[in-house]
Amino acid sequence: MKQVFETTFAGRPLSVETGEIAKQADGSALIRFGDTVVLATACCADEPKEGDFFPLTVNYEEKQYAVGKIPGSFLRREGRASEHATLAARLIDRPIRPLFADGFRNEVQIVATVMSCDRDNTPEMTGMLGASLALCISDIPFDGPVAGVYVGRVNGKFIINPTEAEKEQSDIDLAVAGTADAIMMVEAGAAEVPEEEMLDAIMFGHEAIKELCAFQKEIIAKIGKPKREISLYSPDPKIVADIESRIGERLVKAISIFDKLERQDAVDALKKEITDDYEKREYEDEHDYKMSMLMVNDILESMVAKEVRRLITDEKIRPDGRKVDEIRPLDCQVDLLPRAHGSAMFTRGQTQVIGTTTLGPLSDKQLIDNLTGETERRFMHHYNFPPYSVGEIGRMGAPGRREIGHGKLGERALSYVLPSEEEFPYTIRCVADVVESNGSSSQASICANCMSLMAAGVPIKGIVSGIAMGLISSGPLDGKHPYTILTDIQGLEDHFGDMDFKCAGTAKGLTALQMDIKIHGVTREVLHEALEQANRARAEIRAAIAACIPEPRKEVSKYAPKMVTFKIDVSKIRDVIGKGGETIQGMIRECDGAAIDVAEDGTITIYHSNQEMIAKAKAMIDEITREAKVGEIFEGKVTRVEDYGAFVNLFGDVDGLCHVSRLKWDYVQDANDIVKVGDTLKVVVIGLEMGKVKVSHREFEDKPEGYVERPEREAKPHGRGGDRPHGGHHDGHGHGGNRGGRR
Repeated sequence: MKQVFETTFAGRPLSVETGEIAKQADGSALIRFGDTVVLATACCADEPKEGDFFPLTVNYEEKQYAVGKIPGSFLRREGRASEHATLAARLIDRPIRPLFADGFRNEVQIVATVMSCDRDNTPEMTGMLGASLALCISDIPFDGPVAGVYVGRVNGKFIINPTEAEKEQSDIDLAVAGTADAIMMVEAGAAEVPEEEMLDAIMFGHEAIKELCAFQKEIIAKIGKPKREISLYSPDPKIVADIESRIGERLVKAISIFDKLERQDAVDALKKEITDDYEKREYEDEHDYKMSMLMVNDILESMVAKEVRRLITDEKIRPDGRKVDEIRPLDCQVDLLPRAHGSAMFTRGQTQVIGTTTLGPLSDKQLIDNLTGETERRFMHHYNFPPYSVGEIGRMGAPGRREIGHGKLGERALSYVLPSEEEFPYTIRCVADVVESNGSSSQASICANCMSLMAAGVPIKGIVSGIAMGLISSGPLDGKHPYTILTDIQGLEDHFGDMDFKCAGTAKGLTALQMDIKIHGVTREVLHEALEQANRARAEIRAAIAACIPEPRKEVSKYAPKMVTFKIDVSKIRDVIGKGGETIQGMIRECDGAAIDVAEDGTITIYHSNQEMIAKAKAMIDEITREAKVGEIFEGKVTRVEDYGAFVNLFGDVDGLCHVSRLKWDYVQDANDIVKVGDTLKVVVIGLEMGKVKVSHREFEDKPEGYVERPEREAKPHGRGGDRPHGGHHDGHGHGGNRGGRR
């Protein structure tokens, strides 16, 4: 039976409908927030899946009908998830995943389908609310509810779920999610906002989250199903005791080796010793063997995690011997790649990223086809994580969710320091290739590409540095259990830790944040301490970058397209482009492939690596758009002669009419008696009437004494013996216009 629950949130109507749609799913809810409508469903497998991880999948489905669009693909139907849909799915996944119990192995799929999209009423956070409710009212064991909001700031005032217009004015773009008790996830971009102000924004968002959680609890109390019994995975205590007694002490020593590869080799040798032993044992069947080996591997992994966490929490000893707030050794280089427009390499310990910047014309902007209001993108930041970076063999191909997410984080961090399109009319693409990784490669990519942008001559506003912070807690963050915050986490600390908190920004403030946790939330105190510690680390990294390249280069690379920008009258755009683009394409061919961008306001930008080609293209456009001025003198070819006067080509396709009375001081009956087609005639512009040009030649001849000006003859409508009107237009030729019309 259909039930509807209504409230008001952030000044807008919010309703939840259940019991009518998708009734065969374990849990479903139709969420309406303003004109945004999202259907969220949750389904859980009856039996646990083999493996050592929780198989949760979150799908965020964008339907083009939600914004009244037909898909632009060849098949005219939705295809693979857009970048935005992938990021939205990650946004929902990250706060939900930690709220399932340890040992949960039953496969869970959450699908949030955007069926109506009003960008002023966030479909992403509506989808998160729906996902939480679908889980909470179902019989799937889940420690929710959870909710999320966007936070903006306009004129110093925080706003929950800002509209598109408010986002344009906001200096903070923050997504925060959590339970009623703690913060679970943070994703933010900011215009160099100080840490304390960002922390205030996060806590402001959390107060709104509490409202949404309270609303969900009311619904759960009325229609929530009893939770099903699910057996959680746990290893056999006898096998645990056996393995610990045999390699426990040796494992502690192996984990204390500082070098990643040496440490990994030592740990792997101990693991192999145990797995070889258990592989030789007898088992009832293949399934029993497989499950036993999975358990052995899980026990070994847990032993490593337990020792790493103990060393950090109790003894403040990190796997590589660093202090808790110490950064690994730094190295910065630029100009590795001679033909790239800008290149740099940033190394932090055993994490190394090569960053490149490529500059292109504005016509190279990326076209966007999703449910957001964005239609094109001028700045792109792409992140690649090949398997060789961690010494492995693996799939190479299209970027996965993690690569898309890390690329977007870098894009957000650097976007706030880029010059405007008016200041620097280029499309900019940065690529981060991770060539070695031991944690925090996403932040290394930000540092590498900050340097590559400066090396490419992009006038960025400040140096952006990034650092990843970690957390190891001995229990709940309730003030009773000690915890340790780590600066510049490496792979082991990320894998076995409780938090991955990425912080990027300039000396003025933050430009990007991303926080994921594996525990049930963090407090303001923990975030404050982590941000302060990160600030000191970012300053140290900025100093290392500045020592390598202190500021952006004054000029772009000799291999990058140079550019010139100028404006023409809007009425001349048609002439520059020509029929079917014929004129502009001809110029591009003549100028060695120069890129010519023409904006609707008449702004023209010409790009080419050769300055001579830019000058040539500009001269051609100047010729096309040039207008004659009274008093200008020309020596032009006579293109046509009529009895009433001669047409003289001044420049390009512009002709001027020299009336028969202006050919000589003496009376002339017929212009054909004085000039013929092909003659060169020196003329001066004497008038402009409705875009037509009047010229005179007689000023360049001696004026007779006692000359008396005669009135110009009036034109007769027909016959060669009579004059035609001034500015007559014949056979498609008009003075002051194109012969045959402008191309």
